[in-house]
Amino acid sequence: MKLPRRRGRLLVGCFLASAMLGVITVRASAPVNADFALVEVADGIFVHRGHTVDLDHPKRGDSANIGFIIGKKCVAVIDTGGALATGRRLHAAILKHTARPICYVINTHVHFDHVLGNAAFVADGVAFIGHRNLAEAMAGNRGFFADYFSAELDGRNGDAIVGPTTTVNDKLILDLGDRMLLLEAHDTAHTNADLSVLDITTRTLWTGDLVFMGRLPILDGSLKGWLAWLEKYQAQPFLRIVPGHGPPSGQWPAAAEAERQYLAALLSDGRKAVASGVFLEDAMKSMSRDAAAPWSLNDRHPRNVSRAFRELEWE
Repeated sequence: MKLPRRRGRLLVGCFLASAMLGVITVRASAPVNADFALVEVADGIFVHRGHTVDLDHPKRGDSANIGFIIGKKCVAVIDTGGALATGRRLHAAILKHTARPICYVINTHVHFDHVLGNAAFVADGVAFIGHRNLAEAMAGNRGFFADYFSAELDGRNGDAIVGPTTTVNDKLILDLGDRMLLLEAHDTAHTNADLSVLDITTRTLWTGDLVFMGRLPILDGSLKGWLAWLEKYQAQPFLRIVPGHGPPSGQWPAAAEAERQYLAALLSDGRKAVASGVFLEDAMKSMSRDAAAPWSLNDRHPRNVSRAFRELEWE
């Protein structure tokens, strides 16, 4: 279902277009197969861009941005996709580009499309790293993952769900060999287990789903916390970002402006609805529809309204 495009809030659409203009020039890398292309967005940083598809699509297991960073000593993987097959393809891509060992798998948050490929890296003896809340979040989702994504887990169900062996309470530095990564655990925003990865050498930030481009942001944590994260990081001198969904971008913070405006609309309209005594069911039908209209997969917007409404009721 697509929401009708309405007049008003046209600036959101403008920022979606301008963000696309800021997509960085990348060097194409030979694909491992026709369905698994990689781009090198900076020296030694490779990104596979996931498909923009919904949960009922056959390619849902390959719908998030994932990739790896090569240091002089070893390799760090950042997210592994939403299926064992996706994780295996990523693993094969790494072997195609370097003989250096894989030492870390870093998960940016708990959602299936970023973690269900983890088991493809167990045999490498890697450290699986995540936010301080990731282990609990994955444990809480284990049954859901096993039931709903059984095909993506090759029918192995629970034993193919691999959580963190190392967690980040605040910040952690990883040394890949003359290449330092800064991992930072954030307060609740997109989820309650968001972790970003900064390649210090190139000033490239992997945001996970703290940034969506083109595809409707999904609120699964705190609306106010997410906006606070955007406000805090907009002044940081990142040269490029790798969002959780959408194209890598060389314009920061412009790349996240459309997302910020959408979330700000949810906040403003949600507060007005709560103050006016609007029922949640009515808010889900009408609130901030014009703000959601420019985004792909915007049929998920009512769910965001519900999450925002319930948060704002307790202000």
